[in-house]
Amino acid sequence: MKSLQFLSAEAFVSDAEFARKNLGSVAHNLFPLLFKASYLLERKEVIHDLVETWPLSDFNIGKLLGTTVDYQEDLSHRRCSECLESCLTGLRDYVLNHPSPCVKRLKVVDLTGIKDVEVQLCECKKTMGRWARTKLVSKLCLEVLVHLQQMQCKPCTFEISIDLLIDLFVTERNYELVVQALLQKRYCPLKICCVAFRADNLALQKFFYIIKLADPSSLRKLEVVHNVRLEMEHLEILFNSIHFPLLMSLTLPARTFNVRRFTAADELMLTTIGEKMGEMTQLTELSLAFSILTGRIQKLLSPLKTPLKMLDVSNCSLNHDDMVYLANSIHSYHLEALDLSGHYIPELYPSTFFKLLSHSSPVLRSLILEDCNIQDTHVNMLIVALSSCQKLQEFKFLGNPLSSQALKHLFTFLCELPELKNVEFPVPKDCYPLDITYPIDDARLCKFDHQKYDSIAEELKFILLQANREDVKASTPLFGSYDAAVQETNDELGAYLIKSFKETLEKLTTSLSKMS
Repeated sequence: MKSLQFLSAEAFVSDAEFARKNLGSVAHNLFPLLFKASYLLERKEVIHDLVETWPLSDFNIGKLLGTTVDYQEDLSHRRCSECLESCLTGLRDYVLNHPSPCVKRLKVVDLTGIKDVEVQLCECKKTMGRWARTKLVSKLCLEVLVHLQQMQCKPCTFEISIDLLIDLFVTERNYELVVQALLQKRYCPLKICCVAFRADNLALQKFFYIIKLADPSSLRKLEVVHNVRLEMEHLEILFNSIHFPLLMSLTLPARTFNVRRFTAADELMLTTIGEKMGEMTQLTELSLAFSILTGRIQKLLSPLKTPLKMLDVSNCSLNHDDMVYLANSIHSYHLEALDLSGHYIPELYPSTFFKLLSHSSPVLRSLILEDCNIQDTHVNMLIVALSSCQKLQEFKFLGNPLSSQALKHLFTFLCELPELKNVEFPVPKDCYPLDITYPIDDARLCKFDHQKYDSIAEELKFILLQANREDVKASTPLFGSYDAAVQETNDELGAYLIKSFKETLEKLTTSLSKMS
């Protein structure tokens, strides 16, 4: 519902030429309202001029586009490329073109509130993801420096200092540009303040260099993923050489830990890493997916001084002792998000799983149990385990060998979870050939009876409809949930994988040649 004031703002900015001419007559407290109206209508020229003449001390895009009294719809999930570019170039021109630098009030610009989601509603259909925002912000900061060096600016222009809060996403392609922007930070009026940092497709040496430039003292989230060859010895060096006092969330790449080839020195190294993580007193989110941690989860997590709210130990080869520790640890009472994918929960540790969910149920909001070999005979047990999780908002259980009948039974129960919003369910096993084995490899994943699946999916959605749960989104993303960061950089990552495969083949050919 739009207030009369918001409707007036829409009318004002709908004529871009008129709005731009009359911004000087607008009261300062109306600028946030006009910005959201301009973003909704995609008036990029007006957005640019609003930011260029911004009269307030802060500019927080998440709050400006989020739910407001005048218009409740949240627009912060719109990564509209044209609107965001206009916003950022307006910020550049705020520094360079405003007639009286001495009276500029803007001190903080916060870009961290932009949400990268799959479905975009903007008319231009062009999006600017986190990687592209990183590249553009770096480019604009360098442009400001070049302009300041070339122009005869008033002395007080150089006194402008605006903290630019941003989530940086660095890969090989934008690395040099970001490094240059960070190196020149002290001289630039727009000062990049990295709140979250994601590294992918980056050599270790470059990662270690840029993470220091990004100022780890202010970092709250660190994601080192996919094509960064970070192993345990590198992680120990990282934690010994860099302090992360505010770090709340840590994601490590696959196979950072591999206890199958542990030595006595590795055991000591793991203890050191656990202790260093324990010194991160803000750390509440940890992702260790695809590491091999059999029997070592307690050694890694017990030094933590604050309980975890999010834990991803998917495909970590946990044993019974690991699950006993998790179920009895202080973390179990605080977990809001838990990923146990890749572990055969019903067979290996049903009682500890019950206990873990029982402890976390008052706060648990997201549960992921993909490829856990949950079969029809386990559904009643699963229902009992989930029945206490009344705060659950998201439940993902792709890759489990469940029949259509079992899914219908489970969906009937899921309707009773009052806060549930998102369900990701597997293709029923009766849609596949009889000889299918689980986990299903990628080559056979799409080879099922699509017509039968569509019919069953409609029946499952009808169960939700009958229970007045149209608010629950149910889907089957065959290759996992949407990842905005991977989607944005898939061309680069694909090229990297092809290059790596080619290099591996060349090494193999060379080795065979030497043997012959």
